[in-house]
Amino acid sequence: MANYYPPLGFHFKVFIENIKSEYQFQSVSGLQASLETEEIAEGGENRFKHKLPLRTSYSNLVLKRGLNTNKKLYNWCQDAVNGLDISPSPITIQLLNENNEPLSTWNIVNAYPIKWEVSDFNAEESNIVIETLELSYSYFNVL
Repeated sequence: MANYYPPLGFHFKVFIENIKSEYQFQSVSGLQASLETEEIAEGGENRFKHKLPLRTSYSNLVLKRGLNTNKKLYNWCQDAVNGLDISPSPITIQLLNENNEPLSTWNIVNAYPIKWEVSDFNAEESNIVIETLELSYSYFNVL
């Protein structure tokens, strides 16, 4: 039997279709789905409440990277956040192996920016300026 080693989460890439570009981020979070439920109390049954499924909800996708001077991503965010010019985009996230081949791929459907943030500037520290992009999306598929 071959040994199985779970993949490491530090080698990945993100492709944003509307901008037609691949981006390197230091972190991606928010690939999370949960099933919302409704509790129903049944008359005469006092031991428990029935939990009925309602719908699936998805958390926001959060992308972080060192601030970049390429303005394509920034402009897409500002068009949405400041101009309310929402143009949803498919996004592909690929977890890569040591040969840069995809181990797993997530297709994010109808993503659009809802928040753009830059880390604090502080003359007393020598930290990298981090750009954070938060996206809302409809759902994702794992290929």
